[in-house]
Amino acid sequence: MGSTGWPLSPGTCLLLYAEKTPGYWNEGARRRLESALALQPVARRAKNIILFMGDGMGLPTMSAARIYKGQLAGGSGEESVLAMETFPHVALAKTYTIDRQVPDSAGTGTAYLCGVKANAKTLGLSGVAVYGKCRTAFGNEVDSILHRAKLAGKSVGIVTTTRVQHASPGAAYAHSASRSWYADANMPKEALRDGCKDIAYQLVHNTDINVSWGAGDPGRRADVHDPQAGTVPGRRGCDAGHGVRCCWHWLCCRWQGARYVWDKKGLDAVEDDSVSHLMGLFEPKDLKYELNRNASTDPSIVEMTEKAIRILRRNPNGFFLFVEDDRVPRAGGRIDHGHHSGRAKQALMEAVMLDRAVARAGELTSPSDTLTVVTADHSHVFTFGGNTLRGTSIFGLAPKKAKDKRAYTSILYGNGPGYSIRNGGRDPAAPNPVSSVPPAEDKDYRQQAAVPLETETHSGEDVVVLAQGPMAHVFHGVQEQHYIAHAMAYAACLEPYATEPGCRAARRASHGTQCSSQPLLALLALCVAAHMVGG
Repeated sequence: MGSTGWPLSPGTCLLLYAEKTPGYWNEGARRRLESALALQPVARRAKNIILFMGDGMGLPTMSAARIYKGQLAGGSGEESVLAMETFPHVALAKTYTIDRQVPDSAGTGTAYLCGVKANAKTLGLSGVAVYGKCRTAFGNEVDSILHRAKLAGKSVGIVTTTRVQHASPGAAYAHSASRSWYADANMPKEALRDGCKDIAYQLVHNTDINVSWGAGDPGRRADVHDPQAGTVPGRRGCDAGHGVRCCWHWLCCRWQGARYVWDKKGLDAVEDDSVSHLMGLFEPKDLKYELNRNASTDPSIVEMTEKAIRILRRNPNGFFLFVEDDRVPRAGGRIDHGHHSGRAKQALMEAVMLDRAVARAGELTSPSDTLTVVTADHSHVFTFGGNTLRGTSIFGLAPKKAKDKRAYTSILYGNGPGYSIRNGGRDPAAPNPVSSVPPAEDKDYRQQAAVPLETETHSGEDVVVLAQGPMAHVFHGVQEQHYIAHAMAYAACLEPYATEPGCRAARRASHGTQCSSQPLLALLALCVAAHMVGG
């Protein structure tokens, strides 16, 4: 019986015994040296790019998720290996924004997707733009690598576990002086008067996105199932832009080969060769945590990633896919916002699921033509310690009690809602990790924080960048975060590197980023017909 409280598997017992001998470690090091010496850079250019972004997935989160993954499989956990950790090339990225030492997801998204450092809370704009000031956006727009991939003739997609208008996916297509301008109803009258567009409007009109899956459908009531929503934009099902009927516009612009789905059944029913454009909004605000997800109605990030790849890879010119795990308990973001709420188990399960999506993507693609990059936008004030024994549950207790004679969990937060200090000591009335309901192992247990805040904050530490495939070796050393976008663009011969040696001239897509130039009467007739069918 291990200190985890469950019997260790025979394989784990043998491993723990083998580890006591020097030969085990010497042989392991020799194999890794041989692998490193045999490593050759893949110097040809990438046909496809997949960027996995774990929102808030700092190094401590990755380490804890690795242990959790191993313990889910019945091992002690520490010796486990995440799929992303098998990538041969590693770098660190500095996450600060122009105006903040500790960043937010909008400024960082603009960096790693658009290739420039920007101000916090702004999307797809250079540092000249001022947060919340609509007029400063005009003339300061910067294009994302997703947009440039589309112009080069590739298919493009977004998979997210949060709303598709959220900061990280929003940086792939939007130019907004505020990350909070999700829809026109969220915008100040001055911004509307000055001509700025909400992020939902820009999702439809800025870039021709083949696949956009996540949440952000506030027009649909979560407790009502609309049987028409899978094929016809119903009254409840497509009002993602409030005043702007997002899905109506989207289907009218791309009516040939376009589908809208709203649940897992609809997604599963889509044949890979039957659609050219697919939008799926599976929840009104954000997808539920994996530990809370209804597997019969909401698809997992693994399932969404697989379906996206199967659709996008039909393009002979290749594809760009952005996959993000970020779900919000307060406003609806999973690795990131599991930490924000101080619920470590929810956050770590999301990290494990993102890693499963990375593994599945590896099975569906080849490192000979697909550059896969895994990174995070920022980290959190999350840590684990306490001299815990080997094999202790990652959500368990330190072996010794604190000076106040009370137990404490290995996982702690520097700040956040788990604060429970009174009169200079831990509040005796606060939940005890040993006897409280829910206990420390429960998915909703809130680990203790040192500083009282409504929500836990980001941290300013560097994040890891892992890469495999063509040109993956350009990810090295300690880099500014905006370097990620440039390295990916260079690898795939996208602007501004389309004419570099080894690149063919970039071919523009046969259609622009706006609605196709179908006769207006035909489009109007289609929308009217859809309206009549929808009732």
